[in-house]
Amino acid sequence: MRLKLQLNTPENSIIDFNYHYSLSAAIYKRLRFGSAEFSSFLHDIGFVLKGKNYKLFTFALKFRGKSVNGKYLNFVDNNIILYISSPLIDSFIKNFVSGSFTENSIIINSNGIETTFNITQIESLPQPTFTNNMKFKMLSPLIVSTKQDNGLPYYFKFNDDINEINRILNINLRNKYETINNKNANDKEIKIQWDEEYLKRIRRPEDVTRLISIKPKHKPECKYRANFLPFNISGDTSLIATGYECGFGEKNSMGFGMADTN
Repeated sequence: MRLKLQLNTPENSIIDFNYHYSLSAAIYKRLRFGSAEFSSFLHDIGFVLKGKNYKLFTFALKFRGKSVNGKYLNFVDNNIILYISSPLIDSFIKNFVSGSFTENSIIINSNGIETTFNITQIESLPQPTFTNNMKFKMLSPLIVSTKQDNGLPYYFKFNDDINEINRILNINLRNKYETINNKNANDKEIKIQWDEEYLKRIRRPEDVTRLISIKPKHKPECKYRANFLPFNISGDTSLIATGYECGFGEKNSMGFGMADTN
């Protein structure tokens, strides 16, 4: 299920460019208003399968902004939208909505900058009809990685081996599907292909990649390479639906991998 929150913020408000961790923390805080127990479980543990933890939600903040000293973004207008998505309707969605009625503002603190968003409207969005061939646009950047021989992660860029990207995406989506449905997904498969017409229009590879820093409190900073461009997807509709609801790729609960029909 997907929610759309209309937000506004005081004039001349700014937000740190790397706001993802702080906004994720604000979402967990909102969940606590609905259920402190569920919020703690999701934040501290999540759903474990094959040694990996899945939070099964994603989000994206949509706004128009201009850069301030290359570190912050100044909101151009008050047309600010927060999308929240999860298949966990009874636990995640209901608790988030309940928390939003209890506290109708979202405050995020990032890199010494406090930004307050007032929630003016919440609505649930209709589920798209999932087919074997679809086109998606990214609402937030997509992260795909693999562990190298030296133990460090390698973050795939859009122009890396698409077959390897698809292999990793399939493993990730199957695990999420099995976690949600408690059913084996070994026979399910999808395939993505970047939008070639879109790629022809870009001037530099940097136009469709993002390097984003995540700085949890009292922990080292992590930098992730992500991709921000539309793609075509074919294959099993249940895996496509899983990606739509939970997010495609990794770090979904930090606001990565959220896609919408194009």
